[in-house]
Amino acid sequence: VFSKIFSHEALESYLPKIQLVIKDTLRAWSSNPEPINVYHETQKLTFRMAIRVLLGFRIPDEELGRLFEVYQQFVENVFSLPVDLPFSGYRRGIRARETLQKGLEKAIQEKLQNTQGKDYADALDILIESGKEHGKELTMQELKDGTLELIFAAYATTASASTSLIMQLLKHPRVLEKLREELRSKGILHNGCICEGSLRLDNINGLQYLDCVIKEVLRLFTPISGGYRTVLQTFELDGFQIPKGWSVMYSIRDTHDTAPVFKDVDVFDPDRFGQGRSEDKDGRFHYLPFGGGVRTCLGKHLAKLFLKALAIELASTSRFELATRTFPKITLVPVVHPVDGLKVKFFGLDSNQNEILTGTDAMLGATV
Repeated sequence: VFSKIFSHEALESYLPKIQLVIKDTLRAWSSNPEPINVYHETQKLTFRMAIRVLLGFRIPDEELGRLFEVYQQFVENVFSLPVDLPFSGYRRGIRARETLQKGLEKAIQEKLQNTQGKDYADALDILIESGKEHGKELTMQELKDGTLELIFAAYATTASASTSLIMQLLKHPRVLEKLREELRSKGILHNGCICEGSLRLDNINGLQYLDCVIKEVLRLFTPISGGYRTVLQTFELDGFQIPKGWSVMYSIRDTHDTAPVFKDVDVFDPDRFGQGRSEDKDGRFHYLPFGGGVRTCLGKHLAKLFLKALAIELASTSRFELATRTFPKITLVPVVHPVDGLKVKFFGLDSNQNEILTGTDAMLGATV
C-alpha cells in the first residue's frame, strides 16, 4: 500500500497541492511584522501538508489549529514513561490521542460522505481503495490508525529538516544564490517569478544542485539519530558475537560523522554530492538519512520532494534574515532542532525581487 501512496504518480499528483500549502505559508510568514519561530511554524506547515494534501481533509483553519495543538501534545508525551498516574505525561498523551482520534474520525466521515470535486487521489483514498482491492473493507479504527501513521511519517522529521534547510540557507548565502542560478538556467525562475507550469516532478528531479543541497542538509542534520533492528542470524562484529533474536541499534549520525568517504565532515558543502565528487556513491551504508535495508523510511521520496519544493519557493519568492545576533545551538532530542526554534524575519518579494512594503511601512515611507 505504501509503495502506491509514495509512487511517482502519487507524488506527481501531490506536488501542486504541496506547492500551494508552502506558498500560503510563506505569504503568511512574510506578512507577519514580527520574526517567526521557524521550527514551530514548520511543524504547523508539515502538519497542514499531511492533513490537506496526504489525507485530503477539508478542515477549517481554526479547527486545524486546534487539532495541531492536540497533536503536538500527543507527540510530546508519546515517549513518556508508561506510568498511568494523574497529571503524568503518559496520561496527557493518552488523553491527547483520544481527542485526536475523535477529530480524525469526524474528518474521515466527512471525507467519505463528500467525494465530489476531487481532482486527485490522496494517500487516504489509496489506502481505502487498496483495502477494497484485497476484499477487505477497512474499519474506522484501521482508518484512524493509518491516518495517524501517515501524519506521524510526514510531521516531525520533515519539520526538523525544513528548519535545518532554512538555517543553512541563512548561513550560506552563496548556496542560496547558486540555487537561484540553477533555477534561472533551467527556465524555472524568470524575473523573480516561478514560470507557470515549470514545476513538474521530472523538472524538480532534474535540478542537480538542489538535490545536492537537500542531501547535504540531511547528512549534516539527520533528523533522527538512528534506528533499531532485530538480528535475523548470529553474526560477529569486531570479535563480538551478536546472537540471533537480539535487538541492535544503529546510529545514523555517528555513521555520517565517521564515514571515511566524507571529507571535512563538519563543513556544509553541497558540492560533495556533485558529479565531480559524488561522496555518497562509495559504499552502501555511509549515507543513510532515511535508514537502510528493507525497513528504510517509506516516506523518503515525499520528504525530499517537500524539502525541494520549499527550497525552490524560498529561493524564488522570499527574502529572510536571522532575527538574533548569533545562530542558536542545536539540540538532538527528540529530533534535531535549534534550541530557540530559530527566529527569522521574512519579507515578501514582488516579481522583480523587490521587497514588498506592508501597509504601515508604505505609509511611513510616504511621510518621510
